[in-house]
Amino acid sequence: MSSRKDLNRESDSVQKEELLHLHCLMVHIKKYLENLTNEEIHSERYNSLGTTTSHLHKDKKSHKDALLTLGDEIVTHIHRQSISVVNYSSETASTKVVAVH
Repeated sequence: MSSRKDLNRESDSVQKEELLHLHCLMVHIKKYLENLTNEEIHSERYNSLGTTTSHLHKDKKSHKDALLTLGDEIVTHIHRQSISVVNYSSETASTKVVAVH
């Protein structure tokens, strides 16, 4: 039988995994937008945090801060560039998967 402490530890692990997954998705979104617009999204604040998707040893707070910071920089870039809404079509979707190292 698992103790409450073990259950909390498992819950914390799942939450960190979810943050890591969202962090990876945000990096993919950044790369997608850069590829779409042929413009670099400046991410100095994100880079200065020193927490990337490959830093699995970092705590949840570090990944949460990195995720939110990168998201803010992407949104700021979109507003500055007045990027129009992109219509998604399954016919134009890529079947390739990008691996972030």
